[in-house]
Amino acid sequence: MKSYLDLLRHVLEVGKRKSNRTGIDTISTFGYQNRYDISQSFPLLTTKKVGFKTVMRELLWFVKGETNIRNLVKEKCNIWNEWPYKAYKESKHYKGETQEEFIKKIIEDEEFAIKFGDLGPVYGKQWRNFGGVDQLQKAIDTIKTNPDSRRIIISAWNPIEVEEMAKRGLPPCHSLFQFYVDKEEGTLSCQLYQRSADTFLGVPFNIASYSALTYMIGAITGLKPKEFIHTFGDLHIYVNHLEQVKEQLARKPGKLPILKIKRIPNKIEDFKLEDFELIGYEPQESIKGVVAV
Repeated sequence: MKSYLDLLRHVLEVGKRKSNRTGIDTISTFGYQNRYDISQSFPLLTTKKVGFKTVMRELLWFVKGETNIRNLVKEKCNIWNEWPYKAYKESKHYKGETQEEFIKKIIEDEEFAIKFGDLGPVYGKQWRNFGGVDQLQKAIDTIKTNPDSRRIIISAWNPIEVEEMAKRGLPPCHSLFQFYVDKEEGTLSCQLYQRSADTFLGVPFNIASYSALTYMIGAITGLKPKEFIHTFGDLHIYVNHLEQVKEQLARKPGKLPILKIKRIPNKIEDFKLEDFELIGYEPQESIKGVVAV
């Protein structure tokens, strides 16, 4: 994963300080691309530990078309908690609950979760129901029936619903992706366009998530994963992550793990966490950072 470390160095070398809606400045630059060979190994960062099960729980949540955090937090996946809690704190219903108390209510009270745990029409909604179109299933069907198509595209960026997403969650950062089939090789590649990229906290998750999605769709369609291409718009490092980035850049990348799919269901939404086995993952210690909301 030297290419990921090179990406961090690029931002530090050419980026400029910018303000943004979170109130925490970034070192920001515009436009970059990384390519990852996913045919022989899986691109999960080794210079710090990345929670593979957390990545997969979120991805399976997207694939099922879900937008409420209740099922995520029940499985101890807490990466989306800050946004609905922030919206709740700004509402007239807030009674001084801590975030931990808020999440406890989400888990224990289904009615409360329905009212305050939903992120709005974010990723899963757009993937599975973009104005009535199941984009994910359509992409799978097209790969099977017309693999040379240049229209195997899924967009999470729905201009009509972006403002609604912003009220309770976050407009899609990883906003559009496309699949490419090489019929001669029997391979599948994916390219993601990410409009906004938190390179320290978010990008390692995004690399793993879309690579895993390529594995999943490849398994469903009988194709081998080949390449994940990651294209960026606004690429940035938050200034409160600079020390963590320096620590990570001082580390040497290790050998990448292998991802094995043990069971292939008939439908992509029927994949379960136990269907995936990560082999040979030996990362260095975690490096913590606070997410900017």
